Amino acid sequence: MKIPRRGFVGAAAAGLFVVRTGWAAETAAPAGAAAAKKKEGDLLTLFNGKNLDGWYIFLRDPDRNPRPKNSDPEGVFKVHDGMIHVLGKELGYIATEREFDDFHLTVEFKWGEQKFAPRLDKRRDSGIEYRFPADKEDKIWPTSIECQIQEGDCGDFWLDGATIVAGGETRRRFFQKLKDGEKPTGEWNRVEVIADGGRCIHIVNDVVANEGTEASLTKGRICLQSEGAEVFYRMVELRPLA
Repeated sequence: MKIPRRGFVGAAAAGLFVVRTGWAAETAAPAGAAAAKKKEGDLLTLFNGKNLDGWYIFLRDPDRNPRPKNSDPEGVFKVHDGMIHVLGKELGYIATEREFDDFHLTVEFKWGEQKFAPRLDKRRDSGIEYRFPADKEDKIWPTSIECQIQEGDCGDFWLDGATIVAGGETRRRFFQKLKDGEKPTGEWNRVEVIADGGRCIHIVNDVVANEGTEASLTKGRICLQSEGAEVFYRMVELRPLA
């Protein structure tokens, strides 16, 4: 697990750890560094490698009914070996308890082998939803901007109750990535999301895959989806922008 271990200041109540070290010393993502216009703050480790402190679970059962908060009878979300193991058997997500406005998020993921109905014959799918307002309801899928994580489509914009200007037009549902940086299925991928005011950038393995401006959402939770496919997440880190 590539989470820095020195200089930690625990923030257990929020499920966060703060690393007080310089940006240049802690990252190997030059594309993200170049894209961020504001100054980046201290590193927040959103996933501590041990449990889901700082996150909650929302899932929908096979009859399309929402489960109670943190109810996960099928073990869709588990933590082991320093990774978040998302089984994908039910639709849903884990969401941060905390909201974030402007940030530079870095996540590493790789696909597992299992797939589930109704996506048995479809490409493996997940996603990073962000700026999901705390005053909006949990549902499939919540009000948010999504950085698509799907085989062959990493970096697409999906919009749920949100708009963004991309490709010269206001987008209300979808905008396809402009460049491809994805690695083959089974390999680890690094995805970065930069949300800076109305500007949103999706970076896949140091390739700027997509960019939009004038985003209608400016603050909210961050979610990692379960959407019919097994996927592993190991690094979930964020630097506030100011």
